[in-house]
Amino acid sequence: MQCLINRNVSKLCVLLALMAVAAFGQRTYPSLGTSLSQDEIKSFDMIVGPEGKELPPGQGTSKEGADVFAKKCAACHGRRGEGGSVQHLVLGGPGNPKKGPWKDTEKSAVSYYPYPTIAWDYINRAMPANKPGSLTPDEVYSAVAWLFYMNGIIGENDVMDAKSLVKVQMPNRDGFVPAKPVWPPNPKLVLRRGERRNGRECRKNKRSIAWPYGPTTRFT
Repeated sequence: MQCLINRNVSKLCVLLALMAVAAFGQRTYPSLGTSLSQDEIKSFDMIVGPEGKELPPGQGTSKEGADVFAKKCAACHGRRGEGGSVQHLVLGGPGNPKKGPWKDTEKSAVSYYPYPTIAWDYINRAMPANKPGSLTPDEVYSAVAWLFYMNGIIGENDVMDAKSLVKVQMPNRDGFVPAKPVWPPNPKLVLRRGERRNGRECRKNKRSIAWPYGPTTRFT
């Protein structure tokens, strides 16, 4: 009797599985395989380069950005960008930008970026995490202004817009290898014995040499 029951249960499971497969196969996907419209393609074309030519009209201040950050960013990044469920965005403080050295966990902070447009572009495309791309240009400018102010990069009353944003000097701008080799090397980039730059020091047991890709240090 028990064997008969087990056999019937097995047959029922197989039957239910076949019905589920058949039902799944009948589902339709109206957008699958269709070509994107020009408007849809344009919606993905949002990358902003270092020169900021693609920046839209709009503006924002750190005061306005504090409100945007509190409502749409603090849940993940912490009340003052110190870090919550994700890595922190604020290092240093107003009037005191961090200039290195950089730990791996700090390389996502705003002040680590070489160009100010990187912060705008990323926030515009990917934030907030629960609804990426939903911020208006004014909200993005405001959020960037607040983050730059909190990282000591701009003043509290500075206004960020398409013209002023690209003029911001990031504290770690010279901490990266140039996109194109430079030869002969710029003597201003050579780190000589005893000098410090971006938290690095050329010690007595090292000597600095200038490569086509910028300054570096080797052991002697």
